[in-house]
Amino acid sequence: MGGAAGGRRERLTLGVPGCAHPMLAPMEWGELARPGLGALPGPRGRTGPLRWAVLDIAGGPGSRPDPYCAPAACALRASGVAVLGHLDMRDGARTLGDLVSEAHRFLEWYRVDGFYVSRCPSSSALLPETSRAVTTLRALCEAGHIVLSHGTHPHEGYAECGDQLVTFSGSWADYRWSQAEEWTAGHPPERFCHLVHSLPRTHLEEALRIARWQGAGTVCFTDRTRCRGQEPWDALPGYWDELVSRVGPGVSE
Repeated sequence: MGGAAGGRRERLTLGVPGCAHPMLAPMEWGELARPGLGALPGPRGRTGPLRWAVLDIAGGPGSRPDPYCAPAACALRASGVAVLGHLDMRDGARTLGDLVSEAHRFLEWYRVDGFYVSRCPSSSALLPETSRAVTTLRALCEAGHIVLSHGTHPHEGYAECGDQLVTFSGSWADYRWSQAEEWTAGHPPERFCHLVHSLPRTHLEEALRIARWQGAGTVCFTDRTRCRGQEPWDALPGYWDELVSRVGPGVSE
């Protein structure tokens, strides 16, 4: 599992790629807004490990403002967690107009702090098109945070587009034998994110070591699985408190 990053030891942060709708998962959204958990300075200047969380109503912003989502997004921002609107590029099949329309709705209805672009293309052929889309999103959301979720290592040029790249999204069975591509060593860990599901609690420390070794600065791990069509990110992991404590400030590494 050797990584090109050489085991850099910077502090890890957490990113949550989306929980179930706030009406269905009020406890999860309440936990994400817990004081002291957010990575952005709060009223007392303290910071926690949770950098961002994704807001996804129906594969995007939905067709009208949702009365449950606006308060949830507001609570997260107040606690120092960046709220990212979920945009689906469908591997380049979406038009720029569709993405811009959804981005406007996210900004108008939920005042998001940036965007999480799922199914982002990875090939060099679609890099110019993706770059134009990201440039447009940045113009709409000044100083917004853009996460490009490829799920695998994309062409190196994508590192010049997004603020963060999701270079791994998959199961623990695949992650434990994964490797970082050499070009990632030329960028700081904060540029990369790993999302791992089906991870047993007993392997949590091992997964954290792999993330650090491969140069990922943001992670999210869960023991939830895709069994029977379930979405593993709909609920927080059973070991959420332990995960927070292991990556939080003051934790010995």
